[in-house]
Amino acid sequence: MARKKQNDLRVGITVGDLNGVGMEIILKALSDPRIYTTCTPIVYGSAKAASFHKKTVKNGDVHFNIISKAEDLKLGKPNLVNIEESEIKITLGKPGLDTGKFAYRSIEAATKDLAEGLIDVMVTAPINKRSIADAGFKFPGHTEYLMNYSQAEESLMFMVSENMRIGVVSGHVPLAEVPKDISKEKIQSKVRIMHQSLQRDFGIEKPKIAVLGLNPHAGDEGVLGSEEKDMIKPAVQELTQEGLLVYGPYGADGFFGTGQQKEFDGILAMYHDQGLAPFKALAFDTGVNFTAGLPIVRTSPAHGTAYNIAGQDAANPQSLLSAIYTAADVHSTRQQQKEWYANPLKKQRTGRQEADN
Repeated sequence: MARKKQNDLRVGITVGDLNGVGMEIILKALSDPRIYTTCTPIVYGSAKAASFHKKTVKNGDVHFNIISKAEDLKLGKPNLVNIEESEIKITLGKPGLDTGKFAYRSIEAATKDLAEGLIDVMVTAPINKRSIADAGFKFPGHTEYLMNYSQAEESLMFMVSENMRIGVVSGHVPLAEVPKDISKEKIQSKVRIMHQSLQRDFGIEKPKIAVLGLNPHAGDEGVLGSEEKDMIKPAVQELTQEGLLVYGPYGADGFFGTGQQKEFDGILAMYHDQGLAPFKALAFDTGVNFTAGLPIVRTSPAHGTAYNIAGQDAANPQSLLSAIYTAADVHSTRQQQKEWYANPLKKQRTGRQEADN
């Protein structure tokens, strides 16, 4: 049966690390009544932990509909799937094994419901990678976990804001290993994912993409490094021959220093900090981390657990609100393209279960 109301869109929200600001920004975001005209939020958390965090937030008195499963949600209301009845040890501002385990459980529960079509999109609050790894999470982050779950071979960390979209070739990789993590083929793959996402997820018919260089001043014709002439330029040239509007490589400092980012629909940086440093400098409070290339929609705030301000009622919920609204917009854009609106993750999950059996 077709949905009739806009707020029928069901947004699953994971709580992240309960020792950080995740639950605080969730409470603040869901206290804004305007959100319920866009979607129905379902938080995968703990009623007791929510009560704990409410005491630290002045304007976060959210009256959750506490449920044991997503099927029991109330449309247009804040819902909380209570995945743990007992107390969880919360130590604000510090990593902990208990909160790492619970963050993992929250992700698992939301992903399962996403696969079964009980929620439409997923928004993830920040996790502590060390704590969740100690709890048995065997992936560098949400992206890799969801790639494995959906059996996706490629994805793109795509940082998006109202005026800028930046993806990276080499993600959570030590800087010393970045040059060997980059190849002509990988650059081309990331550009294609970005191009497809800009069309499919953001409705841009002919996206214009900039590619940054790896070395200072994009190598200065080989004086400061050979990666540009050996890999990046050939990758760009071949992509333009395919008909894509791809330009570069550009020296990253001059590119952002002169405001060239305003001229492009998407920007591909070579490594994590090259892309995320200028993005967060220009759009920290409103930026969103969107995982492009997956069959499902997942977004998150552009910041981390922020242990330094946990429990101080100082966290800004705007990035989480932007993540929720971005997920809703991407879902709407995909829905208009029927070939992408089916839930492929559900099909993948069925295949995984059959293979396991």
